[in-house]
Amino acid sequence: MRAVIDAVGPFTLCLERDRFGMLVRSIISQQISTSAARSIRRRLHELAGPESVTPAWLSDLTVDQLRSVGLSPQKANYIADLARKVSDGTVELRQIGRLSDERIVTHLTQVKGIGRWTAQMFLIFSLGRLDVFPHDDLGVRTAIRNRYGLADLPDKQTAITIAAPWRPFASVASWYCWRTLDLDRKTEMVTRGYPT
Repeated sequence: MRAVIDAVGPFTLCLERDRFGMLVRSIISQQISTSAARSIRRRLHELAGPESVTPAWLSDLTVDQLRSVGLSPQKANYIADLARKVSDGTVELRQIGRLSDERIVTHLTQVKGIGRWTAQMFLIFSLGRLDVFPHDDLGVRTAIRNRYGLADLPDKQTAITIAAPWRPFASVASWYCWRTLDLDRKTEMVTRGYPT
């Protein structure tokens, strides 16, 4: 990791303070390209107009209205469930930071469409928890394979074993893993003669 830190530079994670908005974006982004997710988010904000994308506003929308911005029926239902559970207090986002990491994962995964990975991203990027290791994350697994010279992507146990020395800063190490993928892409572009 020392070589990775030297190559990437200082840790500069910026936290997402809009906790509800982050969860909405996470659901939208599941299993689609970044550009498609960005387009859906833009249309959702256009639909909201001067209102913002809040639990109350989303709770008033029908699934068909949510689908009109490009959401699949499943994701429209997930976002409606999130809005409903935040509105009725089942999921309490204001006080959630007082809970342990595992209790937050349990709390958030009550919402349809929010699994462990999404909850871990919330812990890292919204709450700034420093010791979260998202062992299922494809980017982290790819970076581990590349940096540790593995033939294949590591399975869960291999990834956890490799990441054990990263504790109590597994989130920071994971952030560096993601940044190394950016470095790898830039190196590949330069090698192919493309400007970066």
